[in-house]
Amino acid sequence: MKEKLIAFCKSINIECVGIAPAEPFHDFEQIWKRQIERGYVSGFEETDINKRVHPELSLKGAKSFIVCLFPYYSGQASDANLSKSAYSRDYHIIVKDKLELIGKYLESNIKGFEYKAYVDTGPFSDRYLAYRAGLGFFGINNNLINDRYGSYFFIGSLLNNYPFEADKPQNKTCLQCFACVNNCPGQCILGDFTINPLKCRSYISQKKKDLSVEDEEILKKQPLIYGCDVCQDVCPHNRDVKKTIIEEFTQDLIYRLDYEDLKQMSNKEFMKKYNDRAFAWRGKSVLIRNHNIINDS
Repeated sequence: MKEKLIAFCKSINIECVGIAPAEPFHDFEQIWKRQIERGYVSGFEETDINKRVHPELSLKGAKSFIVCLFPYYSGQASDANLSKSAYSRDYHIIVKDKLELIGKYLESNIKGFEYKAYVDTGPFSDRYLAYRAGLGFFGINNNLINDRYGSYFFIGSLLNNYPFEADKPQNKTCLQCFACVNNCPGQCILGDFTINPLKCRSYISQKKKDLSVEDEEILKKQPLIYGCDVCQDVCPHNRDVKKTIIEEFTQDLIYRLDYEDLKQMSNKEFMKKYNDRAFAWRGKSVLIRNHNIINDS
């Protein structure tokens, strides 16, 4: 059945698929508890540690995770003011649609098959799941790195009740050149494969609360009004990476938002035009604020 799963995934242009066991993640638990102790949490994560560690709490009878990578790199735009991850339609929509295709396929081939699909929405660490599924290795910047696509990919998973054979994690790390550490606008990369997300420029660009003086100084260091690509752009593992073969990440791309257009739009007009874009989830006021801070420097 695993071979059939992989073949189906390839038929819908998912090249990287692996299996992680749905067992208690005690090694992740220790890492996460240390992050909490240091105050290095963004607030976007699941707050119940048990749910992050024990898959059985999310799906009774869980046996495995099907984990897929969704590469999005389509090239570099020189005048972009959005991160590469936001060029296409919202990846949550694209990835969830693909995961549901996999789920429905398995429902029709495995009696009693049950699953839950996650893309940035579940209690689990997506990068940890992909690591356990053998799909990549960790970089100093805490990104997961794949030999074919570098770190330019999204991660989706299906927690399910079928005992697919688990894959083995890769026993290696990045080159540890520290280019990401040295170039990070917020100096959030700690050099020990963890980060302080509160100083991550991408996180700061999405904050709805008033920004601190330190936040503003970090934001001013790069021109993007949404997200940040610095640690990925300087990473040697991202040199000459393969472009995505997933069509949805190559169509209807938006590289730049015009400030005057944003100002003139009502909130309703903004959401009508951009409701299927990842950068719209925080609203236009956050984007305008970021533009003003960056261009007042």
